[in-house]
Amino acid sequence: MTGENGFRMNRRKFIAATAAAGVATPSLAQDTGETVEIEEEISEVVRRNASSFRSLNWEPYFNNTRNGAILVDVNSRALHYWSEDLSVYKLYPTSVPLTEELTRRGRTKVVQKVDGPSWRPTPSMLKRNPEWPEYIGPGPDNPLGTHALYLSWTYYRIHGTHDTRKIGRRSSNGCIGLYNEHISQLFALTKVGTQVLLI
Repeated sequence: MTGENGFRMNRRKFIAATAAAGVATPSLAQDTGETVEIEEEISEVVRRNASSFRSLNWEPYFNNTRNGAILVDVNSRALHYWSEDLSVYKLYPTSVPLTEELTRRGRTKVVQKVDGPSWRPTPSMLKRNPEWPEYIGPGPDNPLGTHALYLSWTYYRIHGTHDTRKIGRRSSNGCIGLYNEHISQLFALTKVGTQVLLI
């Protein structure tokens, strides 16, 4: 947006200017003295979240890239993939576990790849959610989406999801979720034995 004198104005400056002038904006009430402060708080949160989603080098996390390497950063809700020969690097947004109690960190590996996975909730999931079905076959209602990478940890997966609202949020019962188009790409790139690190 360009101001009267031709200089560019961002949303925060626009809100601050209109608030100072006592002008009502379409999405905000008239100036109460708190509008700009709230906008700054939101901008600061968004800035921190966006800055943590960035490309990384593999060296601080792995000794080598044999069989390829996957790094999942739970805090930034991002999955990084490096091919064995380092010719391919991918960065995907993810969903992560709802709570720290459901979050597992450490080293594991891909032990199975399933195209069109079926899903069974774990005993602890059924205890928390007794209304859930005990089995869902492959298809659009499956919580694991179109593809799943099974990890050496029991019940833990990197998988797709048909519920795109979950990506970028704390929304899983322990697994790492990706958009279906992203898990499809990752599925094609990985192999049984691909090393995985969750931090």
